[in-house]
Amino acid sequence: MGKKRYQIKSACPQCGCSYLTHLSAEEIQAKYPDVDNVELECGECMLQYETKMADACPEWDDECKLKE
Repeated sequence: MGKKRYQIKSACPQCGCSYLTHLSAEEIQAKYPDVDNVELECGECMLQYETKMADACPEWDDECKLKE
């Protein structure tokens, strides 16, 4: 069985398109070093926006242990 994967999901505040990716805890730590917020880019309108990690990944604090 592989590593547990976590969902990072959000909606673009400009056009409403969904963002969804599945990452391991290690990948989350490497890709999003500021664990309080994540910077995302909409694939449709190319808007770069920031959202709270707790909203983007509900399992963030309970399982990923990214916040100390």
